[in-house]
Amino acid sequence: MKEDLWHNFHIQLSAHYVVIFSMCIADYGLLRLLNNYLPYSKNIFYRVVADIAGITLICLALLWLFNYLIYEILLIPEAGLPPFAVKFAFAMAANIPILLVFELIYYFQSEQKAIADSEIAKRKVLLFQHETLRSQINPHFLFNSLNVLSSLIYISPDNANRFTKALSKTYRYVLSLTRQPLVSVGEELDALDSYIFLMRMRFENSFTFNVDRKADRKNSMIIPLTLQLLIENAFKHNVATEESLLHIQITIDNEYIKVENNLQPSNDAEKGGIGLEYIAEQYKMHAQAVLIEHSEKQFTVKIPYIQP
Repeated sequence: MKEDLWHNFHIQLSAHYVVIFSMCIADYGLLRLLNNYLPYSKNIFYRVVADIAGITLICLALLWLFNYLIYEILLIPEAGLPPFAVKFAFAMAANIPILLVFELIYYFQSEQKAIADSEIAKRKVLLFQHETLRSQINPHFLFNSLNVLSSLIYISPDNANRFTKALSKTYRYVLSLTRQPLVSVGEELDALDSYIFLMRMRFENSFTFNVDRKADRKNSMIIPLTLQLLIENAFKHNVATEESLLHIQITIDNEYIKVENNLQPSNDAEKGGIGLEYIAEQYKMHAQAVLIEHSEKQFTVKIPYIQP
């Protein structure tokens, strides 16, 4: 018996390599399947149960396949060979470490990807803050604000004082972004009051602005400056005169904050700035989607709430 085993050693060794290689392929397929449909983030217990059930089925399937090849195709007699239970135990003992290695590799790759994604998200937030600040302190904004302020100093000193305070509050809110990745709806609306006051001093009676609070969501969280930037875009891309009023409406309901304005395209609209794409990117990083509805007469943006 020993001489026969040694004589067929190269065949048995090759068979073992084939079995291990088959297990590796099957385990890798199982890992890919579970990562897609039952990742650890959903339920760790069910994932472990699925791993055990998966390798059990893999071992049973491989044992059936190789038994069929050995006994039915190669016609090797069963005498002297270990029983099915022993072979199954050895298969499980060999398969568990294989799957464990794959799981560890996947875990460390996921950790590295999560760290990389976190760094990318931080860079995008910093870029968003930089672009937002730049859009607020661009020469046009400062030039227009200083022009309005210089006029108010002679016409209405009280309004000039209020304008200066509103401008200061607006910049202070922008500069606080580094400490506030998310703000409440109440904070955003409070900061928006100062910005709307600046726009009223600049455009006077050329626009209407209204906030419709259909739901009490003042403590819900959104990206800072979202509302201000959307209103800024409305002024930037539309005509606002006393003859052609620009109507801006903010509606707060349970699912979204809706910002809408009538369309009166301006031929000399300013280019550049933060843009709607930056806002959409910020919400995408929080697994939320900004909805845009565009018709011939109306432009609407729906902003979702973010769970902190």
